[in-house]
Order: sequence, then structure tokens, then C-alpha cells
Amino acid sequence: MQATAHARHADRLHAATEMGAVTLRAADLDSMVRYYREGVLLEVFSHTGDRAVLGRGATPILILEHAPELKHAPRGSAGLFHTAVLYETQEDLAAAVYSVATLYPELWTGSADHLVSQAFYANDPEGNGVELYWDRDRTEWSWTHGLVEMDSLFLDPRAFVEEHLTESALVNPQSRPGKVGHVHLSVGDVETARAFYVDQLGFEKTSELGSSALFVSAGGYHHHMAMNVWNSRGAGLRAPALGLGLVRIEVPTADEIGALADRMRHYGVSSSDDGRTVSFDDPWANRIEVTAADSSAA
Repeated sequence: MQATAHARHADRLHAATEMGAVTLRAADLDSMVRYYREGVLLEVFSHTGDRAVLGRGATPILILEHAPELKHAPRGSAGLFHTAVLYETQEDLAAAVYSVATLYPELWTGSADHLVSQAFYANDPEGNGVELYWDRDRTEWSWTHGLVEMDSLFLDPRAFVEEHLTESALVNPQSRPGKVGHVHLSVGDVETARAFYVDQLGFEKTSELGSSALFVSAGGYHHHMAMNVWNSRGAGLRAPALGLGLVRIEVPTADEIGALADRMRHYGVSSSDDGRTVSFDDPWANRIEVTAADSSAA
């Protein structure tokens, strides 16, 4: 996959597309802020009233909104599978893995070597999935017929921490770089997800697991988004609930917003467009907001 090809096609997202901050609706805002600050090692950029913005370096990663009037979604619903926080180095990842495992061992769910990345999994205090991961260099990824090779191989979290944790990574870790690497959703069926996220929104398919999971990206990344039916096959529209509030995608320029707005109109997708941001729902009422990077803000 070549970036120049992505930039030229009006039916595809630009090669420089990135994921923006994910919004979660929380029942206990203070507990959630504490988990993401002390465990995931995000910095609290702001915490005013019913809203907190957290990130790393200068990059917002999570926006937490207090919504005590909402309930948890029923089992089997569409929504968030996990938010994946990408750390720049293995040392930074090891610090976060150590912190989550030490402070919140009951929320730990697993780990895997995916060939393109090393990943560790947990839940937050309200059951939202979290992935903490580091990418191998793109030169080490293997592609065949446009699809990236990924797997789920054994990865020992204790050995990883022992090998990579450094004292410097634990000193003011929130100031070190990081971002949302990808967002993984629970959906009702993969074919509908492919039609929406690939044909209409403009990602490219990078991997799939039969009819159970789909991985998509822009610019040859292994995946910016994924959709699976492992806990949600057959799910319909989401009702208002705790958990996922908004998925943000950032494209480089307002011209890309114009092209996307045109695609949404062409496919009859109801959306709002102010020239800098296009907002719409996916087929399961997961809210998506695509913004030009130079206009995005926490």
C-alpha cells in the first residue's frame, strides 16, 4: 500500500488519517479518571464539572463524561469492544502494563503478540475494554495480496515487564508520547460493517476473520478500526447507555472533509457537516465524528 495512492482517491480516506480521542460515558467519573491516570498512565488535561480530558504528551486520548442517568447496555449489544492506546516505546508500554497489573489486577484480561504489535488487555472499572500496545516497525510487517499478517501468539506480561521496564519510564510517564492507535467495536454483522466502513466511509480492509471480525485502516496501517461479532452477533441499534459516546477520526485537511461529506450524501447516510467536521452514526448507532486535524480540539 502506498500513501500516494490513498491521497488521490476521493472514495478513500487520506493516508495520513489518524484516530482521535474516544468519548466514554461514565457512571462514576472520579473512579474512571483515577484508573486512566494511575493505571493507563494518562495525564489529566482538564477536569471541569462533568467532563474530563486525558491524554499523553500533547495528545488527547480519552474524554470522560459523567452520565449517571444512564445504565449499562444489555449483554450482546453493539458498542465498544476496546479503546487501544498506542505507546511509543516498549519501555512506556511496560510502565503502563506494570501499573495496571499492580493497581488493578482484578481488571486484567490478557495479552498477545500480534506480529505487528505487542498487546495487553484489561477492562476499566465500568467494563469498557482497554488495549495497551506497542507497534513493531512497519518494515517488519508482512503483507500478502493487500492483507496484513496478524496472529495472537503467547506473550508473557511478567517477562515483558521484566525485560522492558525502566526507572525513567516511571518518572512522569504521562508526559511521554502516546495516542489512540485504533478503536475496536462490537457490531451485529461483519458484512454490514464492511459495506459501511470500507465502501462508504473509505477505509481499506487489511484483515478479516471469516464472518466474525474485520480490520480496516488508511495509509497502510495494520488497523485504525476493527469490528467483531464475538459478543454481539445480530445486535441492532444501540440505545443510550454507559460506555462508548463518540469515536473520532482525524483527516489532515478540510478538503478531505468535503470529499467525505460528498460520499455520505451519495450513499444516503444522514450526517451533519459544518465544513470542518462530519458527524454520523454507523449502522448500530455508534456515533462517528471525522474532523480536519488542524481544527480538532479537546
